[in-house]
Amino acid sequence: MSRRDNADVRCARCRMLPWLCVCPLLPTPPRPTRTRLALFIHKDEARKPTNTGQLAAACLANSEVLVRGHAAQPSAPWVAPPGTRSLLLFPADDAIALDALPPTAQPTTLIVPDGTWRQAQRVRSRVPGLSDVPCVVLPAGPPTRYRLRAESRPGGLATLEAIARAFAILEGPEVGAMLERVFDAVVERTLWSRGRLSADQVAAGIPPASA
Repeated sequence: MSRRDNADVRCARCRMLPWLCVCPLLPTPPRPTRTRLALFIHKDEARKPTNTGQLAAACLANSEVLVRGHAAQPSAPWVAPPGTRSLLLFPADDAIALDALPPTAQPTTLIVPDGTWRQAQRVRSRVPGLSDVPCVVLPAGPPTRYRLRAESRPGGLATLEAIARAFAILEGPEVGAMLERVFDAVVERTLWSRGRLSADQVAAGIPPASA
């Protein structure tokens, strides 16, 4: 059975196969945060079982997922809620390091494009209102731990990984660590299911039904 063929048997929340489900590791209810996550996900990425951005939204109460890329359905303009600041997590030429921004009393909406590098590049021009949103980048950090897809750019991160590091700056290390635990569980359980890790190498453990 191909990965596309088994989409109907995957968990509706975490998108993992039932015997690898990470839902018990997701905060219930989702974690409240002052920072809002706005995930702009390309329609092709939204269907992929290896997508991690939607897991971040499932973990965070103050989040929304906006699917874009439909030819006959242009994206609605981005309008920031009054009294808030919007930041686009993307390495544009004029991007500022997220940890170097001056403090503000305003709540932040972190806008994160999710898709291939080419799809992410287009978000700023394809979504009305985003061209005026300041871009931010993460400070230098350790290399990605994502081993389920080849990374197309040096220093690139999986979407959930990038969101975890950003929220560690904006909300504190505890929130970042929570998101990273979910990310590691997804990667390690998938690698275990492919015979590339032993069970004792999966930090979050193997669900009892799989052991």
